Amino acid sequence: MSNLEPVTAPGAARLYEKRKPVHPQKVDGPFRRFKWLVMVVALSIYYGTPWIRWDRGPYAPDQAVLVDLANRRFYMFGIEIWPQEFYFVAGLLIMAGIGLFLVTSAVGRAWCGYSCPQTVWTDLFQHVDRLVDGDRNAQMRLERAPWGPKKIAHRAVKWSIYLAISFWTGGAWIMYFADAPTLTQEFWSGQAAPVAYATVAVLTATTFILGGFMREQVCIYMCPWPRIQGAMVDEKSLIVTYKHWRGEPRGSVKKAEKNPGAFGDCVDCNQCVAVCPTGYDIRKGPDIACITCALCIDVCDRVMREVGRPRGLIDYATLEDCEREQAGEPARPAWKALLHPRTIIYFSIWAAIGLGLLFALGVRSHTDISVAPDRNPPFMLMSDGSVRNAYTVKLRNMESRPRDMRVAIEGLPGAEMWTDEIARADAARVLTMPVPADATKPLRLYVIAPAGTASQDFAFTVTSLDEQAEMDTSETYFETPGGEQ
Repeated sequence: MSNLEPVTAPGAARLYEKRKPVHPQKVDGPFRRFKWLVMVVALSIYYGTPWIRWDRGPYAPDQAVLVDLANRRFYMFGIEIWPQEFYFVAGLLIMAGIGLFLVTSAVGRAWCGYSCPQTVWTDLFQHVDRLVDGDRNAQMRLERAPWGPKKIAHRAVKWSIYLAISFWTGGAWIMYFADAPTLTQEFWSGQAAPVAYATVAVLTATTFILGGFMREQVCIYMCPWPRIQGAMVDEKSLIVTYKHWRGEPRGSVKKAEKNPGAFGDCVDCNQCVAVCPTGYDIRKGPDIACITCALCIDVCDRVMREVGRPRGLIDYATLEDCEREQAGEPARPAWKALLHPRTIIYFSIWAAIGLGLLFALGVRSHTDISVAPDRNPPFMLMSDGSVRNAYTVKLRNMESRPRDMRVAIEGLPGAEMWTDEIARADAARVLTMPVPADATKPLRLYVIAPAGTASQDFAFTVTSLDEQAEMDTSETYFETPGGEQ
């Protein structure tokens, strides 16, 4: 018989552990107040930004931040990004990634502890818990209580608030993709596009579930960043640390009074576990369950003050500084710990990309031309021996006002051009045409060259006829029956 034991056998190790609800205790302190500040600022930016107006003139939308998918534009205050300028968006995404590496290398998972959307909304929902159910002990009693009128009433009120927050979160998201006041009116009158209702429904559901019920499971099990950040942190990174050489062995104040010198500073009150939003015991050492929110520092410092012992039993510290303190040497100031080769390299790369984007933004032209020659047929031989080529030309006016633009032929001696709007008799080497504000004007350009012209390269140039006099050039090819000579 086989000695293998099925994993479902009694006593066998299980691959899934049932979630134990975490009810963080309310705490006050500098890190908690900083989390309050970050949460208020982050939520204000998210919910309020679509309603900020920005005057771009009569030909462009006045919403400060708008992702206009229909017209393929991205507006951010005074900046307008066109599809061919997606490298600006790519650059910002790269900066965001490197910035995350920089923050992690400097202060561990501070992004997770303060600014991650999962953290911000979970924090908001936990404040709703305290508002409706009370603090940690009251929440735990209600959790253990059998279902009855009181528990049903509390759950109904709390989940209704969850749902309202989740719905408003989904509603705020779609406001970034259309004019917020107009879309709001259309949404509530049933005239919005189906995708708007579907998007709000999906985001409402995900916010309700992830922020209301999964919470720390997202951070510990679903998010890949806790695994990646292990490569970003080294012995020079500031992380939340329990100073075990000072705190161990643990013992209550009464035990310490009876046996002076027999116990460390940790009074084993478990307050650090009670305030942790993931329910982790920082005294076990660094772990993916620690999101570096530092609430355990706030509560531990308070306990140390109450029992008359020095603060900093749990603190932001580097592994190098921990070794120094254990050896009796003074730790470095926190600001010095931030300056080490890895953070300097990350910051230099981040700053270089940012400066490059600013430079590109400052020198970019708001006038653009693109040319595509016809391939079938590549040319047409006229009765007088001259040769005609046709081109599809797009003139882009990236200003929020109409402008006249001059298109000229550079090279190709003796050639002239006309369009579907300009008669053949009016053909010339230079044409002037209006281009609407913030728009692309497609043209069908016909270029004719004298008999005997060889196939050759030439270019179209476009110049804006305003004070900027911006210019752009697009090189192309003129095809003839004889080819190159």
